[in-house]
Amino acid sequence: MRTTRLKRRTKETTIGVELNLDGTGTTDINTTIKFFDHMLATFARHGFFDLVVKAEGDLSHHVIEDTGIVLGEAFKKTLGKAESEEREKTVRFGSATIPMDESIADCAVDIGGIGGIGRSYTVFDADFDKERVEDISTENISHFINSFATHAHFTIHISAKGENEHHKIEAIFKALGLALDRATRIEERR
Repeated sequence: MRTTRLKRRTKETTIGVELNLDGTGTTDINTTIKFFDHMLATFARHGFFDLVVKAEGDLSHHVIEDTGIVLGEAFKKTLGKAESEEREKTVRFGSATIPMDESIADCAVDIGGIGGIGRSYTVFDADFDKERVEDISTENISHFINSFATHAHFTIHISAKGENEHHKIEAIFKALGLALDRATRIEERR
């Protein structure tokens, strides 16, 4: 089973993550930011990842950024060393398009080639008309994705459009979860 447990403590935050890539989508998430909790749960449910996240900190920006860092490191560690046989059988690429009412999000990921850790790169093409959705600043959405991609060593391309910011962001997290589920699967034909 591909699982990892990590913890990060800084002056600003304490973050704990438990990840099972081969799960069923069960979650236990508490970051003290309700909308972010909802998005992480949606991400895990659609990615079929079992995910536990416990986070607290001084500012929501720091909590969201550091959660992205630890979650990215958890994916990198869980996928294992590049030379491992299991890593070499990983599909590597995944993509998903998620419509949510009037909104739509596309996500494509590359988690790294056979025999090597991937390169981190993020393309985030989604504009938000509002500065906040629920209890989160919309600028933190792209910041989370970039922090996650950088520390996982993934390439992630995301685009989204729509009128309702909540729907647009939720479609992004669902698309990311589904794309990563596809990319992290083991392909026995390799």
